[in-house]
Amino acid sequence: MNIAQELHKDLESAHSLPDFGAGDTVAVTYKIKEGDKERLQVFQGIVIQKRGGNNTATETFTVRKMSGTVGVERIFPMASPLIEELKVMKVGKVRRARIFYQRERTGKSARIRDRKRF
Repeated sequence: MNIAQELHKDLESAHSLPDFGAGDTVAVTYKIKEGDKERLQVFQGIVIQKRGGNNTATETFTVRKMSGTVGVERIFPMASPLIEELKVMKVGKVRRARIFYQRERTGKSARIRDRKRF
């Protein structure tokens, strides 16, 4: 086994995240290092895309939230050791894998319908 495959294997077993997709509202708690201090910060928003396929080591997801009137997007690697926890707040119903159209929408048109659970 070459070195890259061994690293991918180590990253896959780092931690498991719940199943989520585009349109879901998630709260990502991650560690921020400021100097020699560490603190936890929560970034809550809508997942607008997941990339990287089945390989957990290179897979990423993008979360978008509105901070006042400014849209903020953050890209998180799935295998990041800085992610403390990920909670799925709402499961959204969308018809696309990448919902970049959310960037132009504000107010009521930016709402995403909830997926019904049975």
